[in-house]
Amino acid sequence: MAHQYIQDPPPGDETGRGGAVAPVARSVMPVGGSRVRLTGGLLAGWQRRNREATVPHTLEQLEKAGNLDNLRRLLPEQLGGKGPATPYQGRYPFLDTDLYKTLEGLAYELARPDDGGGQVMREFYEETVGLLERVQAPDGYLNSFFQDPACAKAPWEDLAWGHEMYNLGHLVQAAVAAHRQLGDRRLLDVAVRFADLVVQRYGPDGEDAVCGHPEVEMALVELYRETGDEKYLTQARLFVDRRGRGTVASRGLGSAYFQDHLPLRELPSVTGHAVRMAYLAGGATDVSLETGDRALLDALRRLWDDMVATKLYVTGGLGSRHSDEAVGDRYELPSERSYSETCAAIGTMQWAWRMFLATGDARYPDVLERVLYNAFAVGLSADGRAFFYDNPLQRRPDHDQRSGAEEGGEPLRRAWFGCPCCPPNVVRWMAQLADYLVAERDGELLVAGYTQAAVEGTRVALDMATGYPWDGEVRLTVRRAPDRPYRIRLRVPGWADARQVGLSVRGEAVAAAAADGWLTVERLWHRGDELRLSLPMPVRGHVSHPHLDATRGAVAVARGPLVYCLEQRDCPAGVDDVVIGAERVAAARTVDAQEADGLPAGAVLIRMTADVAPPRSPELYPPLTAGPREPAPATGTAELTLVPYFAWGNREPGPMRVWIRGL
Repeated sequence: MAHQYIQDPPPGDETGRGGAVAPVARSVMPVGGSRVRLTGGLLAGWQRRNREATVPHTLEQLEKAGNLDNLRRLLPEQLGGKGPATPYQGRYPFLDTDLYKTLEGLAYELARPDDGGGQVMREFYEETVGLLERVQAPDGYLNSFFQDPACAKAPWEDLAWGHEMYNLGHLVQAAVAAHRQLGDRRLLDVAVRFADLVVQRYGPDGEDAVCGHPEVEMALVELYRETGDEKYLTQARLFVDRRGRGTVASRGLGSAYFQDHLPLRELPSVTGHAVRMAYLAGGATDVSLETGDRALLDALRRLWDDMVATKLYVTGGLGSRHSDEAVGDRYELPSERSYSETCAAIGTMQWAWRMFLATGDARYPDVLERVLYNAFAVGLSADGRAFFYDNPLQRRPDHDQRSGAEEGGEPLRRAWFGCPCCPPNVVRWMAQLADYLVAERDGELLVAGYTQAAVEGTRVALDMATGYPWDGEVRLTVRRAPDRPYRIRLRVPGWADARQVGLSVRGEAVAAAAADGWLTVERLWHRGDELRLSLPMPVRGHVSHPHLDATRGAVAVARGPLVYCLEQRDCPAGVDDVVIGAERVAAARTVDAQEADGLPAGAVLIRMTADVAPPRSPELYPPLTAGPREPAPATGTAELTLVPYFAWGNREPGPMRVWIRGL
């Protein structure tokens, strides 16, 4: 299309466009947008796959599912619409958000040099933005479900399940991305009109209520950051502080499902619907950062620490209950019934990054990394065109391997869902991966994530070269530096043995001890200086806390940030019959994946020997006998090949285990 959508210069500092999160409070400042560019490696491959496969697939599915028709039908036929005679497509009132999340991803993709597919993306972007401008109500309201003349409910009638402010949240995030990445403020104008309506209706002098699905809190803070209008920050804080008084109509699920049974500051533990919980916590972290509310930040630290210690899967997945997509009790982490929704993984990473910006603590990017390479990445197929909604850590031989709430469908990942919140969420997160790697404070650059990238910090520019996460060697070459000493901090991942980590500058070893998860080098840097970080990556085994009944006595295998799993096709015995112990893990070896394995270039597999030990008795509950309990005797050994957990289910349906029986 000929439309020129870039209307004013992109905002941001002198080095380029801003990223997804742009705090006003000067704490830890992210280096994102055009200032970090992925240049190779696994993350760049994922981003390329997003552009070439996942985005076109998503656009096709959105058109097929009727998301655009839901907007077109609000226009009379003489204005190019379909008219109200066309029924609303889908059963949920929040399907506009699938368009918004996609637009957020497209803003990033359209801002990059066009290397194919740009015209299709641009046409979708232009049509969708144009439709949104035309169908928005005069007062700023925008929701294709409730604007339907045939809708049985009026706008704002059902705050518990209507998701209107959840819709606004994703609209705002798309609008901010379009303004920052493309300099296009059309969507921002739409979002501001809707946000102003919400402030008028639910602001300090308005109705004392909250949306049933948190998300708008993060978005309102970002809208404040983009516009400078403090009323949006005030509104975000109101929504955070109002929640927890039982005002959301639960309809049988209970107030805890909505995090509405206790104020956030008083919650003893993360609880309820996992995506709602993560989004609420992320928004609250934004509020605490911008307002300086230390008590709120302390509450969020406490919730985070409890979650990591008792409620997070080894993969970083959050949410153990299928019945209400919810976080379970402490140590309630069943492998087969792990829900670990892909959207919850994204929400957990959003919260982690905001906690990092608020504190500078390396613990938070540690968890972000674990989620990114495991609980998040597993949600997308190797070809980028199919998705997991829930992400179990085990599949039994007789399991009906189907994801999502619908009957039937593909045996593993699905092309789309009736509630397709996860696929567009994957699109936007993949498009903005580079925004969550590097940050800076006065006098220092903090490298929180490792991949091949070009980084343009305010004071220092550098190129990062590495085979991470397959290889722990990281090389950073300085391209630009100030004329005075400057600190570069490198995160030492929590999985790494700090005693074995190596560091050198210009080829000379540097004796630097890790402090609080960071290695720090301060010196006068020159163009061409090379800083090398060596993170040994032995194969390691993990056991679980004794209160975690579901995986007691089992072993999970990992290497670097990657959790591995065993699929039946790579196991000559039944996956439930093989047994490993510390000696078997210590003797494991790594091999490079071959093209036939369907894994990315540079991928590493793990090979190890296991004992084969079928159960002693076929009885489900054999009697307990006196004396020491002997393990089932081994009947032989089996050579296993373990693949990264994110890659399981791409070859054929079959049993899978992350947690393998231990000795």
